Amino acid sequence: MLIRREGYPEEGEILYCKVTKINPHTVFVNIVEYDRGGLINISEISPGRIRNIRDYVSLGRYIVCKVLRVNPEKGHIDLSLRRVTEQQRRQKIQEVKQEQRAEKIIEFIAKEQGKEPEELFGKIWEKIKDEYYYLYEFFQDIVEEKRSIEELGLDKKTSKRLKEIIEERIKPKEVEIHQKIKITSTEPDGIEIIKNALIGIEKHGFIVTYLGGSKYLIRKKAKDYKEAERQMKTEIEKLESLVNKKANIELIK
Repeated sequence: MLIRREGYPEEGEILYCKVTKINPHTVFVNIVEYDRGGLINISEISPGRIRNIRDYVSLGRYIVCKVLRVNPEKGHIDLSLRRVTEQQRRQKIQEVKQEQRAEKIIEFIAKEQGKEPEELFGKIWEKIKDEYYYLYEFFQDIVEEKRSIEELGLDKKTSKRLKEIIEERIKPKEVEIHQKIKITSTEPDGIEIIKNALIGIEKHGFIVTYLGGSKYLIRKKAKDYKEAERQMKTEIEKLESLVNKKANIELIK
């Protein structure tokens, strides 16, 4: 990663780290985003007794850690591996992958122009670092037309090419909303009525999954939750209209 944050991380911060050295009771890492060393005591590797620390970490492996303590005067950063939840780990890895995708765009543009990626990245990052935690977030705002590429102060040729590649490789942010429903019918052709109604909402971009026991999961992606909720509400109303009182629809929490 090209990002190098200034200063020291804060306690509780979730960080992406590379294992650089393993001792019997200690693991040393490089905190990628800060380019600083950190330490993980064996007690913070995993719950319970650890017979061999190398069963949990290996040299050169990238891991997600949580900051426990920071001592800038001594330059010490104590980290924990075991205190990172699975959700935090997945989220951090996803963020890193997205950032790497953004940095690949910088590398591509720099290569086209015969420049060093660090030089172009530095110019861009200097302009946005006070507002954004990751470069990827700014690129996503460009795609969603919340920000302008001209804000970066690059020459027209670079700005134009950068915007082209961003729009080609970065997708607008989406959220997914879901609703479980139960549909039953006592009509002779009830199964066909329900089937046709569900096919109808699938044509509008909804994903319908059968869960068993007359229960279904309806999913929809949109740009934001309010829009997704509005579309879901509208579609449920349409579904009720399609079955025309020949089936009973129950929303399940």
